[in-house]
Amino acid sequence: MITAQAITEPTDLDAALAIRRKVFVEGQGVPPNAEYDEHDRTDAHHYLARTADGTPCGAARWRKTPNGVKLERFAVLEEYRNQAAGAALLQSVLQDVQAAHPDAQVYLHAQLPAVRFYERHSFVKEGPQFNECDIEHFKMAWQKSS
Repeated sequence: MITAQAITEPTDLDAALAIRRKVFVEGQGVPPNAEYDEHDRTDAHHYLARTADGTPCGAARWRKTPNGVKLERFAVLEEYRNQAAGAALLQSVLQDVQAAHPDAQVYLHAQLPAVRFYERHSFVKEGPQFNECDIEHFKMAWQKSS
């Protein structure tokens, strides 16, 4: 079983950043200066997914923006995909975001292959498809259940 929790230790943040490097920089060709930004070590809240034996396998972050709360940098190592790592990360992130900012709009920029995943978790597309770092995306907003 894969679980996800907020990062509290610097070594866990290093593990999350290494996962993002493997998935986005090495796997998708995102330039490092676009993947890593000032938010990583200032105002972003980071999460790490781990397998039952403690192996880091996924990462995510969220941060407050002028438009609400933006979920970002969801990454799962290829060998752990389709094992609910993304769902564990999303559930943990949304739980904490709801506790910290219950009235904020929650949104993200989903890569095209991930749109259906987010739709299954109550996100809806908003606006036209757009390109970010040479990857097609949709803005998606979370529709909280009442």
